[in-house]
Amino acid sequence: MGARDVARAIDALRRGWPIAVDEVSFLAIETGDETGLAAFDGEGAPASLLISGNRGATLKLANQIEAVPTEPVLIRRAPWIDFAMATAIADPALDLANPFKGPFETAPLCSPPTAVAALRLARLAGLLPALFTRRDGPAETRVTATDVMAFGHGAELRIVSRARLPTKFAEGAEIVAFRADGDTAEHVALLIGSPDGRPPLVRLHSECLTGDVLGSLKCDCGDQLAGAIGAIGTAGWGILLYLRQEGRGIGLVNKLRAYQLQDQGFDTVDANLRLGFQDDERDFGAAARMLEALGQREVRLLTNNPAKVSALEAEGIKVAERVPLKIEPGAHNRTYLATKRDRSGHQL
Repeated sequence: MGARDVARAIDALRRGWPIAVDEVSFLAIETGDETGLAAFDGEGAPASLLISGNRGATLKLANQIEAVPTEPVLIRRAPWIDFAMATAIADPALDLANPFKGPFETAPLCSPPTAVAALRLARLAGLLPALFTRRDGPAETRVTATDVMAFGHGAELRIVSRARLPTKFAEGAEIVAFRADGDTAEHVALLIGSPDGRPPLVRLHSECLTGDVLGSLKCDCGDQLAGAIGAIGTAGWGILLYLRQEGRGIGLVNKLRAYQLQDQGFDTVDANLRLGFQDDERDFGAAARMLEALGQREVRLLTNNPAKVSALEAEGIKVAERVPLKIEPGAHNRTYLATKRDRSGHQL
């Protein structure tokens, strides 16, 4: 029942309903409202605010409690922190429009593992990692921190459908869909050509709606997708894994918030950090399980990102060769590509 409980908690957070992790209740700031907060506060002391360490560092809270990027920060609720101010605290895209009134008073976490699990639930729900919290508060559903932290890790992916899919790159391509009980996303693989005794040329491509579908010039994702499929078609045998990890794993809405921060002058790394996430929240374990399900344990990896090589090898997939994917920068993504090179370690 663990995975089902976590899925219910994710759904409840998205709907603006309170949930409990262990004995602590949480309400997502992003999907809450003033009425819901009043009910959550009840008759006792007002609920506190739980934010990520990265957001705590942005709010200059490290002078009170060391703000560690991977550890949550608890803010005591002062009388002037109403729902509108809590929203401004949660969303850095609003910083310029909402100067903070501070100072904020931090407090020790009653249970660090519970707090970490609650913020992970918010991330899994595609929400900002910022929550109202109180002990023994109301909850629509309950889950344990252990189940939250185990959710999605080591889940057994299974093939649920496959079909022929002629493409402009390869008429004989086949698409294969995957599901896992511990994951709400459905990943797909595009197989081009037939096994010929060589390790397949493989591309791990994380979903990018703006780049893949809408033709965004802010990134190189659409060009990389087309270039990768073309390269695999030229190679004669290979696999594109299309992973549902929008915005380096932070979700579409949060990626658009990162775009707002980029318009304010922050690069893509700092934008993610200011939102309360890590630079890259993606997990490539699913890619390894997909390759195993397809009978491929050795690959030639089409990537400029050495971290993908390390991630696959850590999951038991042998990378016989890293093959660069050359994309020419444009006027709108030149800085973005430089940031990937200089701060995220991408190589050509």
